[in-house]
Amino acid sequence: MKDVSAPPAARPDIGELRSRVAQIAPQIKARAHTTEKAGRVPDQNITALRMIGYFDIVKPAMFGGYEHDFDVLVELNIELAKSCASTAWVGGLLAAHQWLIAGFPEIAQRDVWDDNPDALACGSYAPAARAIEVDGGYRLSGRWSFASGCDNAQWSLCAALLPSKTESGQFAPAFLLVPASDYVIDDTWNVVGLSGTGSKTLVLSDVFVPAHRLLSFADTTSGKTPGATLHAANPTFSIPMLSNIPSCLASTAVGAAAGALEDYLAGTSRRITRGAVAGHNNRMADFPTIQLRVAEAAASVDAAREVLLRDLRDRAATIRDGRPVSVEDRIVSRRGQAFSVALAIRASEALNASTGGLGLDLSNPVQRAWRDANAVGRHISMNWDAVGTMYGQLALGLTPQGQY
Repeated sequence: MKDVSAPPAARPDIGELRSRVAQIAPQIKARAHTTEKAGRVPDQNITALRMIGYFDIVKPAMFGGYEHDFDVLVELNIELAKSCASTAWVGGLLAAHQWLIAGFPEIAQRDVWDDNPDALACGSYAPAARAIEVDGGYRLSGRWSFASGCDNAQWSLCAALLPSKTESGQFAPAFLLVPASDYVIDDTWNVVGLSGTGSKTLVLSDVFVPAHRLLSFADTTSGKTPGATLHAANPTFSIPMLSNIPSCLASTAVGAAAGALEDYLAGTSRRITRGAVAGHNNRMADFPTIQLRVAEAAASVDAAREVLLRDLRDRAATIRDGRPVSVEDRIVSRRGQAFSVALAIRASEALNASTGGLGLDLSNPVQRAWRDANAVGRHISMNWDAVGTMYGQLALGLTPQGQY
């Protein structure tokens, strides 16, 4: 299906992409349990996503991408997560990183895609070490954890602290692009949620990174990157990173909850209770408590989806109108991302709590979605306590403390 030579005008619209995702969803869902047990997304899933052009959705047209706005990727990732949250977490991030790489200088983008147009990048966002400045670039050593999808990637975005160019003794965070040949993977991923993401640890030992493979946090969180100038014909590349990337993470929880609702309805609508004490031989669907749980889950998923997509579309509209994305805009985006995850957790909890003994089986998709949604909520960028207080500070006239 994929045609990297197609001009932007020939790119598939969201209807076509939605149809492609629906075509591969059954095979992704069939492998969800084994994906979890394997602790990584299988190559078959990555190949299926590549064949439908998933990794081209927000990739720049200069390198064969479709250059869609980020809401398209997030909407599709919600659909993908219904089948397997781990695959959506990795697939969504690898696709989102195509957009992030587009912020680097052109020569760095060519390093990634000229020799391998299908190249993908994982990432570790916490500045895990200080880079040592040397002639022509930097040297990196250390351990970069939570590198989701590292088994499926050819590059990594490793965050590090670099010496400040303006303040002596000060350091500033940046992403450095590192090829997979320059690091080894330490399998440290043994968790109860998002188990199939393979979010392992990258180990670098005195690796040289050319200076052009650097993107500062200050540039990407403001949207004022070298790549934004290179791809100036499409303002989507000028949107601040934290208004976009975390929405892709949040979509995994929303999609997992939406999938849990579908699976719950399929099982519960025909289920007959077997308990001798409460509801013997009665239809589960007849219980008002069950009906209420379904309504709560459906409303929570619907609200979460709408908030995520609304904020993304608002940011895109702002930048296309030639207006700057304000601090308030950025924090509203962060609020919506974290709250949508809180809603997804609420939805999955409402359903999982009433699955009974059958819901304890590890192959049951409802309990997996519950664990996966909760795992998304543990991510610092998705933690409602951390992000919610940041919005509260803004609303109360205080200086927001956090990442936005």
